[in-house]
Amino acid sequence: MSYDLGKAVGFKSKDQPVSWTRKDIITYALGVGAKHDELSLVYDKSWGPLPTYPVVLALKGDDQDVTLFAARTGGEPLPGLPKLNSNRVVHATQSIEILKDLPVASGSGWKLSRRVVGVHENKSGIIIDNEAILLDSHGVPYAKLYSSAFYLGSKANGDKFSKAIAAPPQAKPVPKDRKPDWVVRDKTSPEQALIYRLSGDYNPLHIDPELGKVMGFGGVILHGLSSYGFAARGLIQAIANGDSRALTVFGARFTSPVKPGDELETSAWEVGPGPNGTSEITFITKNLTSGKVALGNGVAFIKKAEKSKL
Repeated sequence: MSYDLGKAVGFKSKDQPVSWTRKDIITYALGVGAKHDELSLVYDKSWGPLPTYPVVLALKGDDQDVTLFAARTGGEPLPGLPKLNSNRVVHATQSIEILKDLPVASGSGWKLSRRVVGVHENKSGIIIDNEAILLDSHGVPYAKLYSSAFYLGSKANGDKFSKAIAAPPQAKPVPKDRKPDWVVRDKTSPEQALIYRLSGDYNPLHIDPELGKVMGFGGVILHGLSSYGFAARGLIQAIANGDSRALTVFGARFTSPVKPGDELETSAWEVGPGPNGTSEITFITKNLTSGKVALGNGVAFIKKAEKSKL
């Protein structure tokens, strides 16, 4: 049977209702490592959300209780594609562009408007690129998110195929001729995955050691989006002196797993001017415990605070 993979590109799925509270914003900050002295992230007196918070909404939706992970990952069948195995999918990339400052609580009527913007087939499987726009109750866009899902071992026609109609900003190469402009180290806690899952990702891989062993990880692994949030939080602190509104774009590729308790080191290079007074940043996040790169192809647009370089 032959598949017309291009048919899926541009497919728009149903809008997804989403919501969050002040408590959700604080919980997310703790899930990505916020410390006792980062009061601007965790103390609801003079504070603001981390701009990467919307990345949790695809799994959280508008629920305020624990949800069944399997029920969240089924999704609608895509035209032109074979049936894809959701048990053999990995989160490959994630990017967010902040269009408007996020309120600390959503209220009702918010949604994600979603479409498929890319399909790729290679010898290892099929990659689906998704776009989601976060809209308030009046249809005003607050963020644009891109993610890619890699369905390992899936096959359609067996030929190399690639079609895309939209994509996030791509990272420039890491400069080979100079040291990073900023280096941020942070250590995850043994309980990190237990905290992060409260933001809506209840995949048992992140809490059940036996499942982690069966899947070849040797035990529980940390949510990739927690490591992602660690890197974003660290760069905001180092480059923008903790001003969350300074970050307007943040994206990375997930390259190797992190275990709760591992130490992370994010190295960042300024590689040019970005839009609207920001600086363009290329970064990588290394897992110092395993010695492997956890986040690669990192790109960020951040407005620098004065004297932020080390």
